[in-house]
Amino acid sequence: MPGLTAVIITLNEAAHIEACLDSVAFADERIVIDSGSTDGTPDLARAKGARVETRAWPGYGAQKNAAAGLASHDWILSVDADERVTPALAAEIRATLESPAHAGYRMPRVAFHLGRWIRTTDWYPDFQLRLYDRRRGRWKPSLVHESVTIDGASGTLHGELQHYAYRDIAHHLETINKYTTLAASQMHAAGRRAGFADLALHPPAAFLRNYVLRRGIADGMPGLIISVMNTHYVFLKFAKLWALERGTG
Repeated sequence: MPGLTAVIITLNEAAHIEACLDSVAFADERIVIDSGSTDGTPDLARAKGARVETRAWPGYGAQKNAAAGLASHDWILSVDADERVTPALAAEIRATLESPAHAGYRMPRVAFHLGRWIRTTDWYPDFQLRLYDRRRGRWKPSLVHESVTIDGASGTLHGELQHYAYRDIAHHLETINKYTTLAASQMHAAGRRAGFADLALHPPAAFLRNYVLRRGIADGMPGLIISVMNTHYVFLKFAKLWALERGTG
């Protein structure tokens, strides 16, 4: 069975890092790459037995590639500090690594928000490729929504990766504002442009997809709020792209 290194990138994650590290205690090695925390995150990680390195922030994909490069083992489990590997997923990972058939594996991610686990809207199952052989996989240098590209087809695991993404609605809004700025910049750099349809038609289509087709309605008020917030994300992304084209910021 090949060795496994769990890698986590951090910046001021004192509220999450201990529980995150506990959830990956089954790994042969745990590495935390911190980009300048001031809340004691590195000390908390060391106290949990993790190897901690400090590195200036180069972007999500670049930081995760750097973390994988420090690992003692070729098989990498990449998790964010606000995520938790469930016992079922941990057992499935161990069983998979006894005889891996693919260079990487996706897993469903479930978010906790507004007092419940959300298994509707665009948020679920939100498959993430987080277990991979670094000899055959690498993070793409994206500004936002980074992902791993591997040689060949990926496998799929069934155990869930839990995500505690937002403290409250205000934090949710802050994150939307940050990520839509990055997404608009990334689209603009790739030559994408925003037109009338992007701003007028894509947002309502996103609401129908989230609330009706992907059953946000089944989650009551949280489902409605998340569907509207996801719609807001789509609108802001294209509005910011439109503004970038015209140099208005």
